Amino acid sequence: MDLFFQTLLNGLLQSGLYALVASGLALAVGVLGIVNFAHGEYLMIGAFLAWAASSVLGVDPLLALPLVAAAVFAVGALTYRVSIRHVLMAPELNQMLLTFGLGIVFQNLALMLLGGNTRTVTTPYQASSLQLGGLSIGGPKAIAFGLAALILGTLYTVLYRTSLGRQMRAVAQNRRGSQLIGINVDRVYLIAFSVSCGLAAVAGVLVSVLLFASPTVGLVFALKAFAIIVMAGLGNLTGVLWASVILGVAEALVQTYVPGGGGWSDAVFFLMIFGTLVLRSFRGMR
Repeated sequence: MDLFFQTLLNGLLQSGLYALVASGLALAVGVLGIVNFAHGEYLMIGAFLAWAASSVLGVDPLLALPLVAAAVFAVGALTYRVSIRHVLMAPELNQMLLTFGLGIVFQNLALMLLGGNTRTVTTPYQASSLQLGGLSIGGPKAIAFGLAALILGTLYTVLYRTSLGRQMRAVAQNRRGSQLIGINVDRVYLIAFSVSCGLAAVAGVLVSVLLFASPTVGLVFALKAFAIIVMAGLGNLTGVLWASVILGVAEALVQTYVPGGGGWSDAVFFLMIFGTLVLRSFRGMR
């Protein structure tokens, strides 16, 4: 029984990181109406910046987190100004090809500049753990979950308790109507896309502490983020939370109880996407 509860706890802790990545993607989809296939690459940039802060500057990645988030926020703003804004009214295929191309460019730039090897960071708390009854919680996982919860709480507070958040929700519902009442839609799009990239970078910092940094590290998390937002409903930020918990716990259960579960766990999110789409198709037929 302790093994079961330990597995549930591990899945819950992992879901915080998933929710952080998926919330950024859901924000871009919900507000701008664009599926950003380069989302994982902003996570990768954040992971490498955290590694650079640790190995080159000797700064703890978590202490460098605000600067990393601000730097990738600026990269996202530049990306929006240079490319994204020009395809917002274009067919969806154009949008997907553009963001897919941006992902390839970022990934190959990382390969050219840094090589294909993984980079790890060393922190004083990396091997620490906490005891909760008969359950054990890794120190880095607990810190990552706490930071993810804090950042997501701040994001939801901004979206539902501030003027900027109301503007974002208004633009997401009706772009033309928002323009008519005086909302600067282009500014809202710029901020939403940049925040989306910044959230991915924060997740990248946590990934560098928990796992490693590499040019392809963002791909796996981006795929899982896509699975989460499909389960939650495109642009549904509230649904992202429960969908992240479902995915995190399902992966943990498979890894623990299914023989060879480490290999099967990566297929869990594909099965969840398939199941969600089938369920919705049956509902649509009623």
